[in-house]
Amino acid sequence: MSIKVEIETELGRFTLALEQDKAPITVANFLRYVDGGHISGMTAYRIVTLGNQPAETVHRIEVVQWGRKAVNDAYDDLLPGIAHEPTSVTGIRHENMTISMARYAPGTAGAGFFICIGDQPLLDEGGARNPDLLGFAAFGKVVAGEDVVRAIFAKAKPDTEHQDEPVQFTGAERLQD
Repeated sequence: MSIKVEIETELGRFTLALEQDKAPITVANFLRYVDGGHISGMTAYRIVTLGNQPAETVHRIEVVQWGRKAVNDAYDDLLPGIAHEPTSVTGIRHENMTISMARYAPGTAGAGFFICIGDQPLLDEGGARNPDLLGFAAFGKVVAGEDVVRAIFAKAKPDTEHQDEPVQFTGAERLQD
């Protein structure tokens, strides 16, 4: 069973289908931010394209990262970090429009999220994007409003992943089936 959440940004709305049965810890974490009204004020502060990553980046990806910005390798979380649910446990792969958790070490994911632009198998468990090879915790997919996510992605700067004027997120609500 999936839970649908509509996210509102300054560029429009998109809808997520969250896979609660497959990733219960990660979905519960995200819903704490939704239900607590904490999505409002978040930003798409990092937009990663094939061309704007540092030259030394071997394992390149494309994502829109949003939430509460990380500072000094720690997230400015309102709520504590959560246990890591890797793709080997959930079966949810980092395919086009998949939403996943940003993290440093396992157990640090909290208020940083990203949406895959295209398939990103390097972000799955065993993928080489993170040196620990544990991958990232995918927990759902954009099911409506892909054009909005792509409009955010189009705001990427050509020479850096980090945004001077990040896209603002203005709210979120659960949708009734």
